[in-house]
Amino acid sequence: MTKIALQQDRKLDAIVLGRAGVDLYAREPNTDMADISGFNKFVGGSAANIAVAINKLGSKVGFIGCVADDAFGGYVKQYMSGQGINLDGMMTDSSGSRTSVAFTEMKPSDCTVLIYRNNASDLTIKPEQVDPEYIASAKVLVVTGTALSESPSREATLIAMEHARRSNTLVVLDVDYRPYSWRTDVDASIYYGIAAGLSDIVIGNREEFDMMETVLAPGNKDDDATAERFLRANTQVVVIKAGEFGSKVYCRDGHKFQQGIFRVEVQKPFGSGDSFAGGLIWTLVNGGELEDGVKHGSAAAAINVSGNSCTEAMPTKEQLFDFIETREQSL
Repeated sequence: MTKIALQQDRKLDAIVLGRAGVDLYAREPNTDMADISGFNKFVGGSAANIAVAINKLGSKVGFIGCVADDAFGGYVKQYMSGQGINLDGMMTDSSGSRTSVAFTEMKPSDCTVLIYRNNASDLTIKPEQVDPEYIASAKVLVVTGTALSESPSREATLIAMEHARRSNTLVVLDVDYRPYSWRTDVDASIYYGIAAGLSDIVIGNREEFDMMETVLAPGNKDDDATAERFLRANTQVVVIKAGEFGSKVYCRDGHKFQQGIFRVEVQKPFGSGDSFAGGLIWTLVNGGELEDGVKHGSAAAAINVSGNSCTEAMPTKEQLFDFIETREQSL
């Protein structure tokens, strides 16, 4: 079993950096966008989802990000602070940017998601707004990769990772690649490569690692070769997710293992990756082993995709353990 060394004398278990926005989910399941009568409103965005996931499992979480100085920005902050998430790193932008909004169908597959991110507020966070002492107050800094897609957020993200390295705060990169946010895969691979080199743990799916290997190994589909390529610099662990085929985990000491999925009736395809990251990180900050963290992440992902939102469908610790126990007893 694999233990990840963490600083223990920290006020916060984790700080998550990236986008927090608004998700508008279709009220009717299995209905095309044109025929939906209305939407239910939730807080979303990959970083906010991960923060809520870790928080709901029982850990102390902070957040670094930016929302607009408007009603949606206020709603996001009110929800997150109401959940008990520390928002000392949350900025408010008054320049005319907008908190991002996603409209989604609720279908198990072939699910339309329309995301409005013109002049998105989360990408306006500046390097000088990132407080090194805040980052040093956490065991883990979780960075979601969309924050790398534009300046000044890109520079703010990289300086946050540098601050984390200097303060012995573990750095986790959740790739969270959104092609529409980038000019080309080559551009993306350059900045993701820099970020991966600053990270202790890199989490992504096969398609995301394909993007990161655009320049170095175009066309590679060999997970072992990918892991070897990214287990360099500071990186101790690479997690390659493969959807219904589970995930493969590689450690720099040569240890590797696989984790299957927990089968459920899927309501929607999004939210699983954020739940996975939340379950994994929550386990590690509480002294758990990497193998258990990946199992908890897989179970949390299954619970989330069987729900009808992302943030609200994140499990509590009791729900997570009950789910795993029930599934394992039925095997």
